[in-house]
Amino acid sequence: MKSDDLDSAIEQSHAALSAILKGDPSLYKALYSHTEDVTLGNPFGPYARGRKQVEATLEGAASHYRDGEGTGVELVAKYVSDGLACVVEVERGRTKVGGAEELVAVAVRVTSLFRLEQGAWKLVHRHADPITTPRPASSVISR
Repeated sequence: MKSDDLDSAIEQSHAALSAILKGDPSLYKALYSHTEDVTLGNPFGPYARGRKQVEATLEGAASHYRDGEGTGVELVAKYVSDGLACVVEVERGRTKVGGAEELVAVAVRVTSLFRLEQGAWKLVHRHADPITTPRPASSVISR
């Protein structure tokens, strides 16, 4: 396991961010493991589990964005063991959301888990949500 290989996978995830903000989920799909234990949680719905659900969820998320790009990533933490790595980041970009015609700034906090599979780091879990600033305690109440 070489750390530069993991760094390359992380860079690929940053390229995938720019692609999905253009409406293209293909780079995330390519980065994900082809195993059935993969998971994805995003701001648009519940967790997806399994390759087929993850791909469908990526496509759904991509359909909400267009004409965008990633503008920066803040590394919060990175943990690496022999075959598993966890990366915690804040991802930022500009994109058109939904049917809007204006580019807007977007930011999500992200936790990504990578697993070493046959010499390559593959994404096995990604959780992204828009909570990047303090919120009141009442924000956790289900409505």
